Amino acid sequence: MNTARRIIVALDFDTVDDAQAIVDRLGDAGQSYKVGLELLTVAGPAFVARLVGEGKDVFLDLKLFEIPTSVAGAVRAAGRLGATMVTVHAMGGSTIMEAAVRAAADFPQLHVIALTVVTSLADTDLAAIGLSATIEEQVTRLARLAQRAGCHGVVASPQDAASLRAELGPDMLIVTPGVTLQAGINGTTSEHARPAHPTAAIRAGATHIVIGRSLTRAPDPAAVLAHLEDELGKLRAHS
Repeated sequence: MNTARRIIVALDFDTVDDAQAIVDRLGDAGQSYKVGLELLTVAGPAFVARLVGEGKDVFLDLKLFEIPTSVAGAVRAAGRLGATMVTVHAMGGSTIMEAAVRAAADFPQLHVIALTVVTSLADTDLAAIGLSATIEEQVTRLARLAQRAGCHGVVASPQDAASLRAELGPDMLIVTPGVTLQAGINGTTSEHARPAHPTAAIRAGATHIVIGRSLTRAPDPAAVLAHLEDELGKLRAHS
């Protein structure tokens, strides 16, 4: 897998101009982008289509959690746009995930990625909504469910990557948000409860990392991306 495409740059912006500015600054070096609910609501599908038209991979982070028919329709819409990944909530259960996988079958480039537990949550948050499981237990349970439903991969914290790789085997994609560069870089703080450095996530078994503000708010985002690609390239060469 192309190292550059393993690094998904999160376009967590509230204007099209700000998002496009980062894409322009990264140029050919930026190969994969995450478009989430905020930017999609502001920009609409045209921005996703523009990225695809420029040859970029698009991780459409919709976190779908609806009735199966609606989920399938949204997945088909993502496929028609040319997205390479779309997220569905594993908490929705097997029927929803299976509907998503069936809908994606007509789009060879599209992978259904199941969100296990949102990376901002901790054990106390699960307890507050009536779940007795720990984060680790819940992540593992939902990842198994996603694999049985035919999902192509899961979203999980970098700190869950090693156990999931052992649990799921070599073929499942593991996409890890919550990766960050050194703490406090560029005045940013992590919104994730269980963050880790990108190289640690890859070593643990992640196939993709999602990196946001510590790259996009850097004085020179292209230099940060180049350094990160170099680090991951060396890691791959020695693995």
